[in-house]
Amino acid sequence: MKRLSYFPAIILITLSACNASKEFDATGTFEATEIIVSSEANGKLLCLTVKEGSKLSKNSEVGLVDTVQLYLKKLQLQASMKSVDNQRPDIQKQIAATKEQIATARREKARVENLLKANAANQKQLDDWDSQLAVLQRQLEAQTSSLRNSTASLNEQSSSVAIQVAQVEDQLQKCHILSPIDGTVLAKYAEPGELASTGKPLFKIADIENIYLRAYITSTQLASVKLGDPVKVYADFGDDIRKEYPGKITWIADKAEFTPKTILTNDERANQVYAVKIAVRNDGTIKIGMYGEVKF
Repeated sequence: MKRLSYFPAIILITLSACNASKEFDATGTFEATEIIVSSEANGKLLCLTVKEGSKLSKNSEVGLVDTVQLYLKKLQLQASMKSVDNQRPDIQKQIAATKEQIATARREKARVENLLKANAANQKQLDDWDSQLAVLQRQLEAQTSSLRNSTASLNEQSSSVAIQVAQVEDQLQKCHILSPIDGTVLAKYAEPGELASTGKPLFKIADIENIYLRAYITSTQLASVKLGDPVKVYADFGDDIRKEYPGKITWIADKAEFTPKTILTNDERANQVYAVKIAVRNDGTIKIGMYGEVKF
């Protein structure tokens, strides 16, 4: 009798172990960081070399919007800036003649002072030179002030034009379509020859090498997980085919939500769950939208 009861016990333990091996703590779907790249300029789309499924590196140029009008505007502004610079006065050359008159007046005043000491001149002659010297000094001050104001005004005009040139250069730069991240093109929305406008979607790109599983856990499970915890992630390929990947919890929702209809949890009585993101390094086999399971 003891021997007969021994084998059923072994079978029961084995079946329990098999069933336990299929248990999971949470399920969800794999997602990736997707970016829709839109046009930042208006004009004809001269080229767009991306293809669905092609891999792009960050900041690689993949397209170009017509830049002719912007380039011509830049040339016009640069010519305007050159014209403003040519109008800027040379203050020292402009006031050189007045300074020479003042130097001459001072020499004459000194000569009259010496003659006055020798009683060879009168006081009126000296007063006349004092008056003329004062007038020349005021003329120099007025001339210098006017030239400085003119220079300041021209400097402001030049700065304004320089800002406009910088704006056009920025617009020219935005005509060059760049990939914002290292990733794979998921969809292409425009073709060369079409009219691009600011905000028009051109293509969608995603980083599918560094994906994450968005799963949902109950409040009971929430107490046993924390950010940075390593977990086991299983990608579900269908027909009971699963592949294990190492994962790490990178985000836990701060707010509970009602259980999504497509999500299964161990505690089916739970009305509210918390979303978590689990980072997974993709070996190329995991696809966006594929179901996955988690064991904490």
